[in-house]
Amino acid sequence: MNIAFVLLTHNPNEPAGIERSIASLAEGLRQGGHRALIVAAGPATAADDPDLLRLTTLTLPRPAVEDDLLALLADPCPVEAEVRRLLIDHRVDLVCWVDAVWGLGYLSPAPSGVRTSLMVHVLRTDAPMTTSLAHRPDTVLTVSDFMIEEAARQGLDSSSWQALPNALLHHTAPPTAAEREELRAHGPVRIVARAEPHKGTAELLKAMPAGLGRRLEIVLAAAGFEYWPGMQDQVIDECRRLAAERPDVALLAALPWQDVPPFLAGAAVVVVGSTSPETFGNVAAEALSVATPVVGYGLGHLPALTGEAGRMTDLDQGPEQLWAAVTRLLGDLDAYHAASQAGPAQVAAHSPRVVAETFLGLTRALP
Repeated sequence: MNIAFVLLTHNPNEPAGIERSIASLAEGLRQGGHRALIVAAGPATAADDPDLLRLTTLTLPRPAVEDDLLALLADPCPVEAEVRRLLIDHRVDLVCWVDAVWGLGYLSPAPSGVRTSLMVHVLRTDAPMTTSLAHRPDTVLTVSDFMIEEAARQGLDSSSWQALPNALLHHTAPPTAAEREELRAHGPVRIVARAEPHKGTAELLKAMPAGLGRRLEIVLAAAGFEYWPGMQDQVIDECRRLAAERPDVALLAALPWQDVPPFLAGAAVVVVGSTSPETFGNVAAEALSVATPVVGYGLGHLPALTGEAGRMTDLDQGPEQLWAAVTRLLGDLDAYHAASQAGPAQVAAHSPRVVAETFLGLTRALP
């Protein structure tokens, strides 16, 4: 089968969850003998592969805000025509609009006879979402049961939606038991996050206890999109200023996708400080896969994802309570190792091949 994913912001190693999830799903489909294409806006990069199709009728600034995109699509006809031509030329059987706007779901420019799927990684209840659903896609896929329930709470009819979890693109062997104990006793606390205010990184830095007794290492990355102009620079500048005040804090550069799991494997604990619900939790899933416990706020899909491998706190109690949970876990040898050992089993089914097979079943796209 030939399957296309339309995600205008897609770039190799883009530090964003949706891009990583689509790359993982595409890899799983290829492992199963299918062709998986990703249709994205320009400009092209040196890392593009032959299955990444760049639109010639649409080039995005970096970073872009949604208003930039909507202005560029004021006359959508050229982009719609090019997308249709690409889908026909590559004999696409199923096209997935990966977002109502950034995935062109509200335009839904599918040729006749091509099945469509709307993917909802971030919940929106605005006009583009309403228009996307009005196109009556053959399936609507989201990333967790939490999202289906949240969509219903927000007034959308999600009764026919299906949950498709994200897959983990890169596999890294967990540390040995002896290495894990050394990490518990002396290893760093690590954070991997996009430079977005709701990731809570600045709040965690402000509340970090003086007596933590170990390094805090933060990978903070800027993506090709943001919610308002300058948002990411504001977050990075604030975090850089806060980190400079603490000799036990290191603010690190962005990592390529394949380097994230090894980085998380070398942590005593991974902290997910998101102050808005995680719709899935890619970083948490990658940490669990390498047997690193996760501490975060009990929001969204995160509690179900982490299970016994996580420690969730109440957002209302603030980042101080989150740090207290980190300290308690690191100080309890038995509880720590139990959490560590539980991690890989929590995400054992999140391989690209297994998720791809689930995807094909949900879209009724099996040959």
